[in-house]
Amino acid sequence: MIKYLEEGETLKDKSKCANIRASLKMCLLETDCCKIQRRTPKDCLVSRDPSVPEECYLLRQTFFDCKHSIIDGRRRFRGPKGD
Repeated sequence: MIKYLEEGETLKDKSKCANIRASLKMCLLETDCCKIQRRTPKDCLVSRDPSVPEECYLLRQTFFDCKHSIIDGRRRFRGPKGD
């Protein structure tokens, strides 16, 4: 799901949900909202811009669930969702 420009390229961020965050960021940066309208990815998500695909909203929910699972005591021992 994560697209790297060069083979063997990895993320600098090694936190638990970094791969989902990177996927969400790349999904949003490829939309017309960010490319043509020069808006921030957050603005594009909040305004529900029509150029943002449903995949980006699903990634946002997955990222939220991953971050929530780190905090949630019941899930802390099971590991974060999405990894």
